[in-house]
Amino acid sequence: MKTYLGIDLGSKTIGLAISLSGIIAQSYDTLYFKDDLYEEAVEKIVNVVKLESIDVIVLGYPKHMNNDVGIRGKISEQVKTLILEKIDVEIILWDERLSTKSALDAMIAGNQSRKKQKQKKDEMAAVVILQNYLNYKGV
Repeated sequence: MKTYLGIDLGSKTIGLAISLSGIIAQSYDTLYFKDDLYEEAVEKIVNVVKLESIDVIVLGYPKHMNNDVGIRGKISEQVKTLILEKIDVEIILWDERLSTKSALDAMIAGNQSRKKQKQKKDEMAAVVILQNYLNYKGV
């Protein structure tokens, strides 16, 4: 059975979700790195991949609503390349449009405090990204 890691990549945070079953995504962690220092972010991701024996990374791929790939999308492409230079793992770039909004909406519906929303939004966005992929794949 494959293990999956969902990633919501920010400019200084990495929201992580994991699925050991390939069916349900669950919150894993939020990691922090120096602003726009993606080499540091990649090191942290690679450590988690090794620690959890991850087979597949589902990396959020931000696109504009018109389907164009902007700066944030290009950064995801670069991070994918950097990860593959360090470790042999399957990486899927997954359209993450509105994932953070969906995560925030779910936390608001669950009466999460603003402080908790801010702390957990990246992790929850990673859960949305990974769960959407798993649902699409129908594992």
